[in-house]
This record gives sequence, structure tokens and C-alpha cells, in this order.
Amino acid sequence: MEKQAVTIYDVAREAGVSMATVSRVVNGNTNVRSETKEKVESVIEQLNYRPNAVARGLASRRSTTVGIVIPDVTNVYFSELSRGIDDVARMYNYQIILANSEEKNAAEVVESLLSKQVDGILYMGNIIDDRLRDQLEKSNVPVVLSGSVDVENQNPSVNIDYISAVQEITDKLIVSGHKKISFVSGPLDQTINTEFKLKGYKNALKNTGIKFDESLIFAGEYEYQSGYQLGDEIRQSGATASVVVDDEMAAGVLNFMTDNGVKIPEDFEVVTVNNSHITLLTRPQLSSVIQPIYDIGAVSMRMLTKLMNNEELETPEILLAHGYVKRESTKN
Repeated sequence: MEKQAVTIYDVAREAGVSMATVSRVVNGNTNVRSETKEKVESVIEQLNYRPNAVARGLASRRSTTVGIVIPDVTNVYFSELSRGIDDVARMYNYQIILANSEEKNAAEVVESLLSKQVDGILYMGNIIDDRLRDQLEKSNVPVVLSGSVDVENQNPSVNIDYISAVQEITDKLIVSGHKKISFVSGPLDQTINTEFKLKGYKNALKNTGIKFDESLIFAGEYEYQSGYQLGDEIRQSGATASVVVDDEMAAGVLNFMTDNGVKIPEDFEVVTVNNSHITLLTRPQLSSVIQPIYDIGAVSMRMLTKLMNNEELETPEILLAHGYVKRESTKN
């Protein structure tokens, strides 16, 4: 038989007080006699009562619930980002509602979160279209972009400088002597890919006099199998190296090459962007931009706590420092 959850009504009945009195005790209201407060707290402990976090927030008019819009809960990058968010949320006793958007229905997901009366939203998606932008603008709760970019800068955000990061790793491949470097990306209708990461790749080519070649641009999904399937097209393009924007995709490209007798890094070099733990699982291990993924999540959550408490932000756009780690998939 399923055990029934203890309710505020059970506590009130057992303590011989009104539900309003129990609510005042739970929410720290000082307008309760000490003996009544002690009696209610004793019953709460005896019954192991756990107040509903959303109800508490509504009753006390205090921010308690944060909605997180995540494009893909199975992607390692977003799960590491979420860990930083969750740790800071716990520090401030905020409750998290995690919503998987699968990119295509982000606006519906945000609408659903708002209907649950969340006090703030952290958005991680790679797509910010006009419909979503309009919805976020009209919402009456603060929104922070975490690892997500918006060229119109309508909402505060935390990221690294993706343009600079991708330019730097492309430069390294050029220094190694590569003239045909493929750019392997998620969908090219996503701003973060076209206006930031691809732009960094193009900047590196332009600065060294290498002509941009559209045939070296490959788009797929942020998944291992997608990278693996693109591997044959990349090899047939004549590319001798790949800049890949996602670690799972990079692992797929690398494994396709090694499965088909291509020596890494002697005959082909692969470098990725996120530096999640996947980069250490491949053989050879993947060279990567170092992103402070956990910190991006933590800082964006801290930014949101300030907005929910009506505090001013020092700056609406935070770019954290990035680095580079050379492993066995590249020569430099």
C-alpha cells in the first residue's frame, strides 16, 4: 500500500492549530507565540513533514523555484553545466524544475515553466528564435542565458568567448601545416554555431590567407553517431584535420578515422571545444579548448539569484576565461 504524503492539514490537526499558523511557522513568520511555534515544530518533526516548495514560495511571496531549460539532458556538456547550477541553487535553498526542450519546442517549454509560477529561468538552448525572444521579453520573471548566446543581447548571459576560442584552435592546426581543415558542427541554423564558432574558424583562415571552402563545413547533431557518420564525408573531402564544436561528435569523428586505418594525429588531427570528460575516454585522447563548464553554470545561477532579489548586476554579459589542453589527437 502506497504511503500517503504528510500534508499541512495533518500537521495543523495534530498540533491543534490552524493551517495558517503552520504556514507562518514554516515560513519563519515571527508573529507566532513561542509555545505555539515549539508545538508546531515538534509535530513537524514527529510526522516528518516536508513543505511543498512551490506552495511555500507562493505563500511567502519569496523566490524559491527556478526553471532550467536544457536542450538535451543526455548530452554531457549540459549535464556538467547543470551541476554548477544545482550546487549554487542548493546554497540559496532554491528548488529546481528541469525541463528538456529538445531545441525545437523551447517556447512551449518556457511557457510551461511560467505556468508553474517559477521565479526565474535559466536558458541553455542553442536556438533563440523570434517567438522565444518575444516570450522571454514579455515574461515577468528574470531570465539568464547559461552557455547560450543571443546576438541581440536581450538577456544577461554567461559564456566564454567562442569566437576567440575556435580561432585559437584553428590557428594551431594551421601552424601544424594544414590547409584543408574541416569544421564539424551542430545545426547551422543555430546562432552559436554560425555567428560565433564558425566565425572564429573563418577568422583564422582569413588571417593566414587560406581561402574559405564551403565543402569543408559539415553539420550534424550533437551526438556520437552523427560525428561517426560524418567521418566518411570528412575523409572524402580531402580534409587533413577537423575542428569539432561538440565532444561527442568529435569522439565519433576520431573513432571513424581510427576504425578506417587513419593514424591520429600523424595523418589526421582532431580538436574539440568543450573539454568534458569524454575527451579523456577516447583513444587517443582529444585535445580541446578548456571551458569552465561547471563555472558557467554556477556563475549564471548566481547572476539569476541577484536578479530574483532585485539586486543590480555589475555587467549583463560575463565571459569567463578559456584555455587549451593538448592531448594525443593533435601535434600542437
